[in-house]
Amino acid sequence: MARKEEPKIQPNNDLEKKIIEAFEVFDHSGKQVVDVREIGTILRSLGCCPTEAEIQEVILATENKEATGNVPLTNFLPYMCKVMIEHRFYPASAEMLLAAFRYFDTEGRGYLTKERFAKLMMEEGESFTQEEYDEMMQTALDPVTDTIMYEYYINQLMVAPKDVYNLADAIEAERKRLEAAAPKKRRASSLLRATGN
Repeated sequence: MARKEEPKIQPNNDLEKKIIEAFEVFDHSGKQVVDVREIGTILRSLGCCPTEAEIQEVILATENKEATGNVPLTNFLPYMCKVMIEHRFYPASAEMLLAAFRYFDTEGRGYLTKERFAKLMMEEGESFTQEEYDEMMQTALDPVTDTIMYEYYINQLMVAPKDVYNLADAIEAERKRLEAAAPKKRRASSLLRATGN
């Protein structure tokens, strides 16, 4: 007997729509499931900047417990809505990035050499994969000087959309507005006391 196909999840708002769209790009089977190895890419496509440990945290929280190695949309969607509303994995500010680059630019030249930048990205802290590094260098490296002019690079990074976080803010504000406007539930004992007086 063929297994009944799950109904397609319909978004309730624009935030859910964005998350579903990002998820579906990697849902190659069309069964609302992705391989756990795609989670980091999905998060980054949503404008998140998670560490590898945070990606593992998302996987642990959303992975299908019966069929490990897969993350179903039914688990991923509510978890990511909460993540976005809480502003977890939010990109660093321009000021924070500039301070970090200036810290490593010990001579105050306004740029880092390609070699210095490679060492920092590949060997220091949470290292990048070669693929991540190569992708970053396409934007970061000035082809004329063969250096990373970090103020220009930061400006390029700040152009990246944070619209999913803005949607999350709007949805949370609407939820709070509706909650404040809703009549307050009263306990039966307080209602009885009020009528007894």
